[in-house]
Amino acid sequence: MKLSISSLPFGKQDFTYHLDGKFFNEIEASEVRSGSVDVALSVTHRQEGIYELDFVCSGAITIPCDRCLDDMEHPVDATYHLTVKMGDALDDSVDGVLVIPSSWRTLDLAPIVRDTVLLTIPMMHVHAPGECNEEMLGRLEEHAARGYDSDEDFEMPPQDKNIEDNAEGDIDPRWAALKQLVENKNNKK
Repeated sequence: MKLSISSLPFGKQDFTYHLDGKFFNEIEASEVRSGSVDVALSVTHRQEGIYELDFVCSGAITIPCDRCLDDMEHPVDATYHLTVKMGDALDDSVDGVLVIPSSWRTLDLAPIVRDTVLLTIPMMHVHAPGECNEEMLGRLEEHAARGYDSDEDFEMPPQDKNIEDNAEGDIDPRWAALKQLVENKNNKK
């Protein structure tokens, strides 16, 4: 998704793009499994070296449900405004303003659109009530019913003398604090 920014005439130009599974598969470390998102871009070139970009993204992406891990569809409806200015060096330190080197002839829109779409994903994303995978929910309930509060389930990690003891033979304060927490828990019973 490249925009030939240096050849844009003054005034407003409109562009459209379609993001599909291939676009989302190229995103590293993304939980988006597939998608179909349309992007409408309006670029207004008002004065020399300054461009106003308005993105409107709409469609849907497929992400895993945090509860049952099955795929779920997440709607995308996002807008983003960006002012692009020509300058000496790349600078994106101000929200909503991107300064690019005057020598650039094209602007890669993919990272901008990617971030706009990914920011629509809520921190916790789950199916609507009743739509989760029943088998997985049963397994979750089974494990939750076992409980992991008892002392048998908590074991101190094996002690490594190289880490635990410093030069004076004292216990590393991090291990001492952890041991104190375990002792406090045992004393409460």
